[in-house]
Amino acid sequence: MARLQRRQFSDSLDIRIVPHGRVEIVELDDRVFGREMYEPGWRWSVDVKPVAGTPTCQFHHVGVALAGRLRVQMHDGLELELAPGDAFEIPPGHDAWVVGEEPWISIDVEAMRAYARTAADAGRRVLLSILMTDIVDSTARAVALGPARWRELVSRHNEVADRLVNQHGGHLIKTTGDGVLARFDSTERALLAATSFADAVRRLGIEIRAAVEMGEVEVTEGDARGVAVHAAARMMATGTPGDIVVSSAVREVVGGSHLEFADHGLHELKGLPGRRQLYRVAAGRGRTVPPAAAH
Repeated sequence: MARLQRRQFSDSLDIRIVPHGRVEIVELDDRVFGREMYEPGWRWSVDVKPVAGTPTCQFHHVGVALAGRLRVQMHDGLELELAPGDAFEIPPGHDAWVVGEEPWISIDVEAMRAYARTAADAGRRVLLSILMTDIVDSTARAVALGPARWRELVSRHNEVADRLVNQHGGHLIKTTGDGVLARFDSTERALLAATSFADAVRRLGIEIRAAVEMGEVEVTEGDARGVAVHAAARMMATGTPGDIVVSSAVREVVGGSHLEFADHGLHELKGLPGRRQLYRVAAGRGRTVPPAAAH
């Protein structure tokens, strides 16, 4: 679903450093943009080839030149020099280098999901707590309200989510049309954000269900991947309106806090081995603790 949104390259969470340069990545749902910045003296065959492990660059680049000049040489010897204001397309099988004393800056819209990313970077994971939510009976509500009113309601829902996730020290990874995916360094803060969010959207006339899970996650600018993300989606699906479902690991981590949990039973989660004991945040708990002032 298309939505009004923006990202700042200066806020990028995915920055790929190469000798004499860097690439800053932002994502708008499925679209990936890269701002390439290379210093005078940068050359692909010297500075990126050791990362790529191929004789020439095998990526297809499409973008716009903003500053500096770049010389591109194809494997058959054909050359082209790019200057500010040029819209460009560079097929796979090329070398390139900065010309002159001015840094090369461009925006690339084609090759950025994996460009200049090492195998180690691709597999790098961090331990996080994941919050996933969705609106209960969203399809029926969308039909009943009509497209315009439904879009307005979802927009207000997303604004509330963004505000409360930030207030509780988290980061909103993405919205999903009728829900959100967010990450937190603190499991307790993830739960507090979930309970605050569930309470707040009731004032909009909607109910959500949510899940909080923790584990090693691979995070990019607009998405997160890993077993914890998959588990959170499956856990959330077991909930009823207003439920915030958690794993036994989450319950143990926040043990001793003011939060209380109720038994949610043993569940088989599709795609995951065995039956898992789940819990849900007890009604009325965790709604009054002040949010984190900072991460």
